[in-house]
Amino acid sequence: MTIILPLLAFAFVSLLVTAGALALTPGHAAVIRRRLGEVSGKPVRSGSENVDKVVDTLKRIGNAVPKSPSEMSKLQLRLVHAGFRRQDAIVVFLGIRAGCALAVFAVMAAPFLFRATIPMALGGAGFGYLLPGIVLARMAKRRQHKVRLATPDALDLLVVSVEAGLGLDQALQRVGEELTTVHPALSDDLRLINLELRAGKPRSEALHNLAARTGVDDLTSLVAILVQTDKFGTSVAQALRVYSDVLRTKRRQRAEEAAAKTAVKMVFPLVICIFPAIWIVTLGPAAIKFVQVLGPMADK
Repeated sequence: MTIILPLLAFAFVSLLVTAGALALTPGHAAVIRRRLGEVSGKPVRSGSENVDKVVDTLKRIGNAVPKSPSEMSKLQLRLVHAGFRRQDAIVVFLGIRAGCALAVFAVMAAPFLFRATIPMALGGAGFGYLLPGIVLARMAKRRQHKVRLATPDALDLLVVSVEAGLGLDQALQRVGEELTTVHPALSDDLRLINLELRAGKPRSEALHNLAARTGVDDLTSLVAILVQTDKFGTSVAQALRVYSDVLRTKRRQRAEEAAAKTAVKMVFPLVICIFPAIWIVTLGPAAIKFVQVLGPMADK
């Protein structure tokens, strides 16, 4: 049994190395160069310099327009919520997930740590496979919390910019520039709106993409208000000012809710950490005194 587990680990690593070697063989490189030549309309020679130039050009063209969230998979949308928008982010994440699974499997299958078994090693590999997803969900939740906290400040700046005479597109661009240092997460999302507008997307679609990229309810409501205002031609400044008051009220209610939960959350630290120390301090001297008084009486 102890010999089979290292052999299985060696087989997994060998398959991984073989797949990497096949991906980097000259035959695949020739196919890639030929396809790049067909896409670019120019023949690509075997020199690596020309291949790099064409690849960089295609990457710039592909990254110029952000991908619509409706065209993304569930995993890719979760990566976007966490702030990873590169096209190769999903490939890197899947590689990290497979690497974690193989690493945990190899550690659990090693006989020098403890007596390893196949079910234990497979269970460890499953945990290593799920661990990057758990970390990614935590990162996405943390980033959404930052965006949620930055929304009221951005909305106030947006109201000031619109009332100063700027259009909605210019106001969004200005607010994105102003929030670069304080709230970089929301600033990046606002800049992507201007990038989509420059690429020719309708304003409503760009705003809906903002709500889908962030996954924050406050921004979803804001986008609905902006789209409705743009559709019916009502005052943008008035609608933003009303929603700003609503958002401030919701923010205060969230703070009150968090404060109300504090008493319940403090019960477990008090019971586990503080009450035993208090019992030792208060009852310890009395217990010692009882031992000192009753000890001689027991001896007699």
